Amino acid sequence: MSPRRKLPIGIQTFRKIREEGCYYVDKTAYVRRLVDDGAHYFLSRPRRFGKSLLLDTMKELFEGNEALFEGLEVHTGWDWSVRHPVLRLDFGGGSYEEPGLLPKETMAQLDAIERRAGVEARYDAAPARFRHLIEALHERAGERVVVLVDEYDKPILDALGTPEVARANRGFLRGLYATIKQSDAHVKLTFLTGVSKFSKVSLFSGLNNLTDITLDPRYSAVCGYTDADLDTVFAPELPGLDRDEIRRWYNGYDWLGGEKVYNPFDILLLFRRREFAPYWFETGTPTFLIETLVKRGVSATALEEMAGTDALLSTFDVDDMATEALLFQTGYLTILGRRRLGARTVYRLGYPNLEVRQSLNESLSRYLAGDSTRQTANSIRLYELLEANDFAGLETLFHAFFASIPYEWYTNNDIASFEGYYASVFYSYFAGLGLDVTVEDSSSHGRLDMAVRFNANVYLFEFKVVEMEPAGGPAPHSTAMAQLKARRYADKYRHLGEPIHLIAVEFSKDTRNLTAFEVERDRA
Repeated sequence: MSPRRKLPIGIQTFRKIREEGCYYVDKTAYVRRLVDDGAHYFLSRPRRFGKSLLLDTMKELFEGNEALFEGLEVHTGWDWSVRHPVLRLDFGGGSYEEPGLLPKETMAQLDAIERRAGVEARYDAAPARFRHLIEALHERAGERVVVLVDEYDKPILDALGTPEVARANRGFLRGLYATIKQSDAHVKLTFLTGVSKFSKVSLFSGLNNLTDITLDPRYSAVCGYTDADLDTVFAPELPGLDRDEIRRWYNGYDWLGGEKVYNPFDILLLFRRREFAPYWFETGTPTFLIETLVKRGVSATALEEMAGTDALLSTFDVDDMATEALLFQTGYLTILGRRRLGARTVYRLGYPNLEVRQSLNESLSRYLAGDSTRQTANSIRLYELLEANDFAGLETLFHAFFASIPYEWYTNNDIASFEGYYASVFYSYFAGLGLDVTVEDSSSHGRLDMAVRFNANVYLFEFKVVEMEPAGGPAPHSTAMAQLKARRYADKYRHLGEPIHLIAVEFSKDTRNLTAFEVERDRA
């Protein structure tokens, strides 16, 4: 086995990784293919997926720094005698929520590039200055320019909470990026990366010659680590860690390449700390996402499986953010499968792994609880009650939780059915604990609302909404329990040889709380 190396946590500089002997997953074959295939590219990947390192690798390669690439796939066959000037813009470091910050930051970056290259600034407007810089670099070097733009969309994403600023930033960037096409005669290669995929009409109307490789199977693993990478490059780090748990926690991102990939940040932190935790999820604050899901009435259970077309997944703009596109492009959902329906392709979307599923649902339940302290207490109590099969305690816990939700949550919630809303609350708490939860589980008898496997027990849930609680209290046997039995949902789980508990939950639209919580042990 190879000796252990330094883990490149937080290092986005290719030179530093190579010179300091860090682990490096070779992506240079993809760069060679990009050069062979075309000239202008766009790639969307979630945050912390290695986009910045990829761009820095390309910078060093085109600048001809051969020593850094010895032993890598691109080394043999690359013409090291040719050195291209590289013009790189990086919008990842600033914050662009305030009006006017983006033009100032852009001008500062152009000023730094001109100063290093010895080019005199002749224009006050960023697009004209950018165009002049490209032409001057080409003229001085005698080779066409490589243009790299990192986090091209961050100035817009930062300002989504202030739409007028987001629109202004979008307009500025549209003019800046259009310059690249106007300078085509001077450009060897263009590569733009970001989290989101803004529509060409809104942002790239002046740069409509970009080739989008986001869902190109040949580039599915251009960012991220594969299983093969873990088993070879990172083999010295694997002893002492459960390989299947690594897959369950972190693997699962799919961009149609036939192999799933890991987020590098998760893997590197796992190897350093030697324990499983939501490392990637904790680096972002999905407040905007959670608020959007709640505002749009998207049930937590619906996130288990959504559908989207090519057009839908690429529909992302300040005034038009499709829920599916938002979740997919930010990395909270991935492609689980696809099929052709007539002339279009439909993608089946779902959670990529346990980390995202657990953490997103924990955030949803915390948002509903109103504060993290209450949500944490509820989750701990839920786990303990389930361990003890204390169903009376479970009923009391959920009754208290629903009673604590402000009335405004119900009046402002747009979920199509109250049943979906109540069920999503249950689901978020169970999924937020990282339990084995299945929703809408199909059998020959119908679709079970929710199944939970935990501690060698099976819990089958059916949810119903009634107009109001019957006079004199709940009926002796709920409609939900009758359905659980009539449709014989337990049949599918008997082969496990584990105790099966049928749990019928009914809610009252009148009281906005539980009106029945009936539990029976399957005796068949």
